[in-house]
Amino acid sequence: MEPRFQNVSVIWQRRFLFVQKREQVLREIHGEERGEHVFFKMLKEDIDTVFDQDPAARSYIEVVLTYSGLHAIWAHRIAHAFYKRKLYFLARIISQVSRFFTGVEIHPAATIGRRFFIDHGMGVVIGETCEIGDNVTVFQGVTLGGTGKEKGKRHPTILDDALIATGAKVLGSITVGKGSKIGAGSVVLKDVPDHSTVVGIPGRVVVQNGKKINRDLNHQDLPDPVSDRFKELEREMEKLKRELASLSRKEEQS
Repeated sequence: MEPRFQNVSVIWQRRFLFVQKREQVLREIHGEERGEHVFFKMLKEDIDTVFDQDPAARSYIEVVLTYSGLHAIWAHRIAHAFYKRKLYFLARIISQVSRFFTGVEIHPAATIGRRFFIDHGMGVVIGETCEIGDNVTVFQGVTLGGTGKEKGKRHPTILDDALIATGAKVLGSITVGKGSKIGAGSVVLKDVPDHSTVVGIPGRVVVQNGKKINRDLNHQDLPDPVSDRFKELEREMEKLKRELASLSRKEEQS
């Protein structure tokens, strides 16, 4: 090949490599910008969610400075970002500092969706392999934990629009369906269908109508099958007492 053609070939190769490098840099820059945009959008959504869910919220400054549940969520988002970059120790340090200040312990590996709301927050525990969808509400004292020392997926999956009330325990690699409610103090060990209400120890499905349940925060009026059973036993005992009294009167008359 003649020298002039070799020079032209080298020039075109250099131009091609330059264009490729430029496109790669632009993709990285735009990707970072999109990532930052999504991150700050999620922070704004978290604040708006507090106003949507908590009638006691009055101002942005109050929410940002005083809501421990919000602080825990933000700290987790930062810790989770470090965890995904394999900076495990730093991620754990952030999660433990957050736990010290907020009373909420979220493992940095847990996956949490958008508009997640922790009301009051104290005593909430979310395990390593837990997966939480969008628009999920959790109250104080909730545990999303495992049931043993097994490796792999061992914590619950909470689908979109679920509500887990005060003190509920959801344990093991189970799924809580979309739009479902877990009653206060319940212990859930099995999968929960979509749009269901679960109460009791162990948790039992007491409402399942196939339609989306309104996501109101009134979780003190949920059905209680244990209490209903006690009331049924009381009615049976009263009936037996009346029958015994009737038999006693007949014996006295005879």
